[in-house]
Amino acid sequence: MTRIKVYGGQKLNGTIPISGAKNSVLPLAVASILSPEGLKLNNVPPLVDVNTMLDLLESLGAEYDRKSESPYADVVELRTRSVKNPKASYEIVKKMRASILVLGPLLARFGECEVSLPGGCAIGVRPVDLHLKGLEALGAKIELRDGYIRAVAPKGLKGTEFRFATPTVTGTENIMMAAALADGVTVLRNVAREPEIVDLANGLNKMGAKISGQGTDVIVAEGVTSLRAAEHRVLPDRIEAGTYAAAAGITGGRVDLAGENLPELLSSFREKMEEAGLKFTPFKDGLRVEGSGEIAPLKVDTAPYPGFPTDLQAQTMALLCYAKGRSVITENIWENRFMHAAELMRMGADIAVSGARACINGGKQLRGASVMATDLRASVSLVLAALAAEGDTLVDRVYHLDRGYCRLEEKLAACGVTVERVK
Repeated sequence: MTRIKVYGGQKLNGTIPISGAKNSVLPLAVASILSPEGLKLNNVPPLVDVNTMLDLLESLGAEYDRKSESPYADVVELRTRSVKNPKASYEIVKKMRASILVLGPLLARFGECEVSLPGGCAIGVRPVDLHLKGLEALGAKIELRDGYIRAVAPKGLKGTEFRFATPTVTGTENIMMAAALADGVTVLRNVAREPEIVDLANGLNKMGAKISGQGTDVIVAEGVTSLRAAEHRVLPDRIEAGTYAAAAGITGGRVDLAGENLPELLSSFREKMEEAGLKFTPFKDGLRVEGSGEIAPLKVDTAPYPGFPTDLQAQTMALLCYAKGRSVITENIWENRFMHAAELMRMGADIAVSGARACINGGKQLRGASVMATDLRASVSLVLAALAAEGDTLVDRVYHLDRGYCRLEEKLAACGVTVERVK
């Protein structure tokens, strides 16, 4: 089994190109189902989750060409005219929760579909009930049987008004994509507002959809009869950018994050990191991050966008292990998302977890140890903590890391940091 070995006592100093956002690529790739003319995506990161989604689309009958745009980005051209199998099987869907995104587009295009209940990271229950209620509001008939969602819309999908009980990113994306081809106007209220949803809506509009309000809590979709071919460039990954910003803070180093609109994409995270003592300086198509060597304790509450991102909570906990004083993190999005705390404690961190609250008594020197990744963001938080630890750290189960971080070892090496894979 492959592990990542992190040599302690290192400091970042260099430039890191930020790859395209995984959480934009996945729904955009699925959106290609809505048009038989296909979709071309630029700035696609070469990640395991992207491979899984392309495998799923191929199993439905899609075809695609993929070529390298740079070491950190691909161009993927999807052709979906031959999609004729509206069934997403368990064997692929179980690998990734985002697979549920095919539900709305398949139903909108074919009037029926069968999609396995999804799998993925063990960081919470993540129910799909809001997806199903939204589709039922559009006129679908839903049946759960033998681990599959069977959906039919014998009279087609009809525009409606639907309010999400709580903001959900994939739920918003799923219903928005289905509404793009519904008959009439659909008004979705209390939707998620993440930049990746805005990116998806912009891509759909390039395909001929009529969607407005993305980025607010109300999205309006005026249904059209068909969508056309289009080309779209994926926005930078704000979670990857925030991860490397935290690395600069932990090591007291400096990193130039290359990517468009990063100051805006990182706004809530950046505010907290500035409170902790990090310095941010925007430059053309990028953002410089400098660690001062002194980290102040924080009180952090995760929240839906534009609040503090849950996907940067683990990395922030790693940073706060080195803060001078007591910090508190409250996780308001997912249960079971403090599993990395026990692994950080193996390195000497002083962390007490009670329900959705973690108290971190920082300022202690962490020491290298053998630790285990439990999910995607937890895995990278262990790497970050190990950069400033005393001695070397071995991180096990790094397949989680490859789901969402493009060539992490190479990007860190460009900043003078040695992280290597070992058997």
